[in-house]
Amino acid sequence: MAQTEEFLAAARDALGERGLTTDPELLQPWLTDWRGRFTGKALALASPGSTEEVSQLMKLCTRFGIPIVPQGGNSGMSGGATPDDTGHAVLLSLRRMNAIRRVDADAKEAVCEAGVILQTLHEAADKEQLRFPLTLGGKGSATVGGLIATNAGGSQVLRHGSMRAQVLGIEAVLADGSVFDALVPLKKDNRGFDLKQMLIGSEGTLGIVTAATLRLLPAVAERSVLWIGLGDVRDTRKLFLHADRMAGDALEAFEILPRHSLEAVLKHTPDARSPLQGDHEWHVLIELIADAAGADALPDLAQNLLESAFEAGLVEDATIAANETQAEQFWTLRDEISPAERALGPAMQHDISVPVARMADFVAEAVPLVEQKFPGCTGIAFGHLGDGNVHFHVLSPPGSERGTWEAGEGKKISAFVHDLVTRWDGSISAEHGIGQLKVDELGRLGDPVHLHMMRAVKQALDPNGLLNPGKLVPPCA
Repeated sequence: MAQTEEFLAAARDALGERGLTTDPELLQPWLTDWRGRFTGKALALASPGSTEEVSQLMKLCTRFGIPIVPQGGNSGMSGGATPDDTGHAVLLSLRRMNAIRRVDADAKEAVCEAGVILQTLHEAADKEQLRFPLTLGGKGSATVGGLIATNAGGSQVLRHGSMRAQVLGIEAVLADGSVFDALVPLKKDNRGFDLKQMLIGSEGTLGIVTAATLRLLPAVAERSVLWIGLGDVRDTRKLFLHADRMAGDALEAFEILPRHSLEAVLKHTPDARSPLQGDHEWHVLIELIADAAGADALPDLAQNLLESAFEAGLVEDATIAANETQAEQFWTLRDEISPAERALGPAMQHDISVPVARMADFVAEAVPLVEQKFPGCTGIAFGHLGDGNVHFHVLSPPGSERGTWEAGEGKKISAFVHDLVTRWDGSISAEHGIGQLKVDELGRLGDPVHLHMMRAVKQALDPNGLLNPGKLVPPCA
């Protein structure tokens, strides 16, 4: 107890009045994950204002043996930023470190601190007629540090890649308090391992990202958003190949959703309307974009893509958004799937990927298998088919009790889905991370060599196991 008080006093001296609190009311909002699945306790909430203060805090944590749990916008899907229930860990918030240090329009780069909100970064890039090519539903709360720590994805991964592809340089504090400074981007650098890539997607288990240099792209001058109805999920793969051949780099997004998801959104969302007249088993949302140089040609490209798809028998019906308002309405139908399905009752959500060429076949096989093995449940797959990642949700039978169903039947369903994905050479986490939600499943299903390498890196960089314990890296059996 005396040692704990000594740590807290030293941390207050290092971080200042605004930098540390033990007030239960101030801690409480940050102790439960966004989905409400995990709730923990914390010794204190640390809010450093600089990389130097993060470094000082880590040195104190190492000296006193205090675990630390980094947290960005607390919008993660896998409980990766929630402490355990021992109350021994310090919750680390980097929300005060929210400066965009520099935007270089010529180099198309931005240097951001970890606490910068994604929406703020979008706005800063827009002022320079540039854009940051990653977005997601939680852009109003997700932070740069959290996006890097989880290697976040989103609807633009198809063309631009995940967060890993956007990071040109990185600054991080390691477990011993030393600062890894690799912010300066180099096009070519062969001085050994690309250490910044090791930190991206590490969920705060290897170091604490404090800043990053991010790539920017020219602003979108024109876009066309298409909504397409078709009959079979396998046809979505054929349509994707057709769109890829026709549009090339103009193909910004390719999202699929089943009839069930669209009907749930239409019921749940006020004033929502189906873009098409008839009923279709599957729907595809396509976005084509162009910069200033290609803007004039984009409408013809969109029209030609649809006409040729009709001629090839790939679609049943389709429409092109007439204006920006309608384009946003199309995207709202996609973005509201998760809240619409939550309103229906409990569900098990799986963020999975398989090889891109096999995703449509996987969905066609997996949905009936799940529904047959677990009677009364409904399998739903929607999302980013073009990059091999769908959100595979299994909705509970009507009348299921929230909490009880997930802890019982739900766990069996997730194990079954993860076994299916593994047999298809896929991943049980495509873009949401492992956190504490899937750490046991990774230990059960992960390749032994892969797991050995992860544990070896963790041991080398965090020998005392203080950085985000219990997350991402499965313990040895």
